[in-house]
Amino acid sequence: TVEYQKSVKEVLDKALKGSESSNFEFPLKTKDQRRVEVLLNATTRRDVAGNVVGVLGVGQDITARKQVEMEKARVAKELQTFIDTANAAIFGVDSKGFVNEWNNKVVDLTGYLAEDVLGIHLVNDFTSKTVVPEHQARVKQLFDDALQGRETSNFEFPMITKNGQLIEILINASTRRDIFGEVIGVLGVGQDITDRKRIEMEKTRVAQELQTFIDTANAPIFGIDANGMVNE
Repeated sequence: TVEYQKSVKEVLDKALKGSESSNFEFPLKTKDQRRVEVLLNATTRRDVAGNVVGVLGVGQDITARKQVEMEKARVAKELQTFIDTANAAIFGVDSKGFVNEWNNKVVDLTGYLAEDVLGIHLVNDFTSKTVVPEHQARVKQLFDDALQGRETSNFEFPMITKNGQLIEILINASTRRDIFGEVIGVLGVGQDITDRKRIEMEKTRVAQELQTFIDTANAPIFGIDANGMVNE
């Protein structure tokens, strides 16, 4: 194609001067006007005296491979967009535990921007300063397990946001694998359950208060269940 003509000329000119090229990729139009992707190796030809007498080119049709690569890139970009804009806090680490995903919802949840955490070790450099101390060992174990292929669902723990607010988090940690099944990291999906925990604690407090009132009331109080069995 026109935009590659100069590059192809440079490859051939260099080969004629003894500077060979390997794995040069460019698009080519066939006689019937089909576009094909070509992988070219340009080798200098020399006579017995070592003088350059020409160039030998070896080409390979890599159109199908390029289409697969483009489709993979499209899917990866689509997945990244989904992660970034999902209505859930999604983050990820690589096989060594370093943060490589941090979507917009995690920013809203924790107050930490992507540039604050991308590339740092999640456990050693982040949860060590944001998770309440008595829960740090359990959080570390959760990610260690996921990196070994043992996933965890509905794990709850308190953490401190960038602005110092204490929140309750529910997290699911899933093992990420490549096409060969090898572990390449962990994907975490978190949810702020602070309000739910407050409601649960308030219900527990009221229930305890009611039980204390019944137990200490200055009157005979008893209760039965739906089957008539005494339960108070």
